Amino acid sequence: MRLAGPLRILVVLVTVGLTWILASVMFGTGNGFFKIHQLLNSPEQVSTTDPKPKKYKCGLRIPCPEKHFAFRIVSGAANVIGPKICLEDQILMSSVQNNVGRGLNIALVNGVNGELMDTKSFDMWAGDVNELLAMIRALHDGTLVFVASYDDPATKMNVEARKMFMELGSTAVKDLSFRDSWVFVGAKGIDNKSPFEQHVKNNKHTNKYEGWPEALEMEGCIPQRTSE
Repeated sequence: MRLAGPLRILVVLVTVGLTWILASVMFGTGNGFFKIHQLLNSPEQVSTTDPKPKKYKCGLRIPCPEKHFAFRIVSGAANVIGPKICLEDQILMSSVQNNVGRGLNIALVNGVNGELMDTKSFDMWAGDVNELLAMIRALHDGTLVFVASYDDPATKMNVEARKMFMELGSTAVKDLSFRDSWVFVGAKGIDNKSPFEQHVKNNKHTNKYEGWPEALEMEGCIPQRTSE
């Protein structure tokens, strides 16, 4: 007899709940079943999947303004994974393209129309720095210079080469050393330092890989040159 009261209350609650669900279905809201589903599922079971963020040229997270070139540049990882240079959704240099090598990987681009002019890799461990100097000396004003290191970018780097890169807008090249990671975008005839440069030192206490620092990745939008 003592259980009669609680049982009546339970019956009333169940009846009200079922009536609420039925009304929701009849009126097409579906909220009743949705609420029950929420209550029966833990937060981990409720779907919270967000749509994948849209990617733009070269995988940039935001689009570049008009009259700008989108780029992404990645240095080599240790002496295992080669660097990559992308401009306007076109891969200019990569291991897949089979046009990268140990040292400095350089792509020259027309600053007016974005056309690729040349790509070369320079072995800065056992190569001839004069080949690098010859390439830089021949640049015309407005030429964009994309640089990605791979393994060792600096053993053959001399004073003249460092000065030339500084004239292209680099500030890190003066401190570039054995097995440092370096990515840089400069231009012939630039008035100020380039905003597109990253450099991390080879340091046995902080290296990500044994004997090499972490790889660098840089992206951005380069203003298109209006005239040559």
